[in-house]
Amino acid sequence: MRDVRRPADWLPRMRAQAGAALLTALFVVLAVTMVALGMARIAFDAERGARAERDRALAFAAAEAGLADAERDIEGGADPASLRASMFHDDGAVGFVPGCGRDVANLGLCAYSQGGPPAWQLVDVAATAPYGSYTGAVLPVLPYGGPLPLAPPRYVIELMPTAGAGEDAGSGGQHVFRITAFGYGARAGTMVVLQSVYRGVGGAVGQP
Repeated sequence: MRDVRRPADWLPRMRAQAGAALLTALFVVLAVTMVALGMARIAFDAERGARAERDRALAFAAAEAGLADAERDIEGGADPASLRASMFHDDGAVGFVPGCGRDVANLGLCAYSQGGPPAWQLVDVAATAPYGSYTGAVLPVLPYGGPLPLAPPRYVIELMPTAGAGEDAGSGGQHVFRITAFGYGARAGTMVVLQSVYRGVGGAVGQP
């Protein structure tokens, strides 16, 4: 015997099936959307991390250039006969002052603080020497047209006491120079700080 029903008897079942199919489709669309959003976020985070790493590498290279420029400054810079150059001689130690110098001749030259925080931790930008200001050096332009630092690197130079054989470590004597260079990236907030120790005319004595 055939099951003969009126069209009105089929409507509730068809509506129920249509509702279930719609709900399933909505869940599928929601799942696909969540997966797509997750992948987009992963890609965005990876790109942001790559940009940050590239910017840090730029700041690191700028800080290294600042160290090299400070070493040239110690060696006499663009004018070995200048008052600035005389500041790095044993008889020119008066140019190294607490809080770092701010005059033309002793800009960025800092006195060593015995028992206190190092000068580079307290110095402000106004007491740091800009890259090339005493050597005439110019930051090289990248051949592939990459980004340039937001600002030229800057540095300070501290006159550090060292003791010879048989001398008291706190008695002074010979001196070396501790250079602290601040390199900047292409974006605000990216900065790398590097240090080296340099022994006057004669070469570096090491890098911490």
